[in-house]
Amino acid sequence: MVATTAFDVDFNGTVAVVTGASGALGSATVDRFREAGATVCAVDVVAPDDEDSQLEPDDGVHFYKTDLTDEDDVEALFSQVVDDHGRLDHLCNIAGTWRGGQPIEDTDLEEYELLMDVNLKTAFLASKHALPELQETEGSIVSISARSSLEGGEGDGPYRITKAGIRLLTETLAEENRGTVRANCVMPSVIDTPMNREMMSGADHDSWVDPADIADVMAFLCSDGASVTSGAAVPVYGEA
Repeated sequence: MVATTAFDVDFNGTVAVVTGASGALGSATVDRFREAGATVCAVDVVAPDDEDSQLEPDDGVHFYKTDLTDEDDVEALFSQVVDDHGRLDHLCNIAGTWRGGQPIEDTDLEEYELLMDVNLKTAFLASKHALPELQETEGSIVSISARSSLEGGEGDGPYRITKAGIRLLTETLAEENRGTVRANCVMPSVIDTPMNREMMSGADHDSWVDPADIADVMAFLCSDGASVTSGAAVPVYGEA
């Protein structure tokens, strides 16, 4: 399935931070915001020259290697971004991971803590330290939740819990910043990434969602076209 851009957004003169930028969805979002004219600050612990990175920086993309689970690192990141570029207009909280696993009684604490740190703590800390700058520019935050966050399930409880937390974080940010910073999230089903194809080789990949299509929705939610939308959890299920 080939993704197409269904609408135009103009981010010229704006600065966007994209976390998890070296992954499939993060790199697609970097590309989408760069194409729209934004100065993009790509953030990840995986550098672009790493074999696992899908990020291809150019003159419009500036890479910041950051441990988003470390508050001192996150605070320094946003200070550096503003020092380098003078402002901040968009925050895309994409950093995250998935684990299946066992029923709750058999789930290792280390796995639970990993998911909490990577999926929820990163979004909390990035939002916390981006907010003072976003309040100045009346900017926007878009985060990644998941369709599976809407109900309990078997074997991936901690993952679902973290993604439900993203929805509640989004609603809280929207309520606390009404009239200044808009906050929304998107809820993918299964994203068509190399890792997911490897982990679920027997699945119907044609029904999965292309990362570029999700990046389109995220760009729209940060655009003037979504100026009346805040606190939303937007389905991006594709055909899955």
